[in-house]
Amino acid sequence: MIRLLVAFFVAAASLGQSAAAPTAQPARFSLAGAIEQGGLVTGNAPASTVRLTLGGTAVPVASDGRFIIGFDRDAHPSATLAAELPDGRIVREELRVAPRAWPVEHVSVAQRPRASTEEYRRIRAAELARIASARASRASSEGWRQRPIWPALGRISGRFGSQRVYRGQPGAYHSGVDVAAGAGAPVAAPADGVVVLAGPPAFSLEGNLVIIDHGMGLNSAFLHLSESMVSPGQRVRQGQMIGRVGATGRATGPHLHWSMKWGDARLDPARIAGPMAD
Repeated sequence: MIRLLVAFFVAAASLGQSAAAPTAQPARFSLAGAIEQGGLVTGNAPASTVRLTLGGTAVPVASDGRFIIGFDRDAHPSATLAAELPDGRIVREELRVAPRAWPVEHVSVAQRPRASTEEYRRIRAAELARIASARASRASSEGWRQRPIWPALGRISGRFGSQRVYRGQPGAYHSGVDVAAGAGAPVAAPADGVVVLAGPPAFSLEGNLVIIDHGMGLNSAFLHLSESMVSPGQRVRQGQMIGRVGATGRATGPHLHWSMKWGDARLDPARIAGPMAD
């Protein structure tokens, strides 16, 4: 009788332990947008995420759990998105990054060397350092939550990712989208943000340059402006005029070059903004 009672209580204790043992499975990621080269994706992290990474690189997460991730023009076919929870568990999702068929033009001429002097290299190094410093800043802005609008309207004269190959030697690919909007046409902020760079002085390649930080590592650059109408530190709203189309710097004619980056990843603005309104 005693043995039966002991067995009963042991079994009951075991049942209680087994009932409490299973733990709720963490929520998965919720993602929206094209996971592709040059693409930008918005998402929601699992509840209580304390750290989020993409391919081992930290991804900022807003207080409501929302985040953005971008994929470079030459991004690898896969990337791991990982969220660390308070109890140490890791929620992972393997992302398949769709390739893009970039326009490549093969020409049977040698790439024309650019004149370069010690003085120019010194000036250019300082310019690049200034641009890198501006892009590395992290302003407080909610512009990353908005669907960007086109900063200027006109014929698209240059597409993101296009590249020329000179007698087998690849040239640099086009890092933005060009809009032939006409000299003096207004240029507007595609989304809310903070101006982190604005001339003068003009840059040797970019001419009059404006860079806007939209928050969460996302920024836009506007090249070859005839003039800028904003100052560093100024907050701008989506649609606000920030300058005019020009041909300053290394430009063959008036146009707007609009580029976007998320961290070090160069993105396709045309893909993110969608079709241009008539």
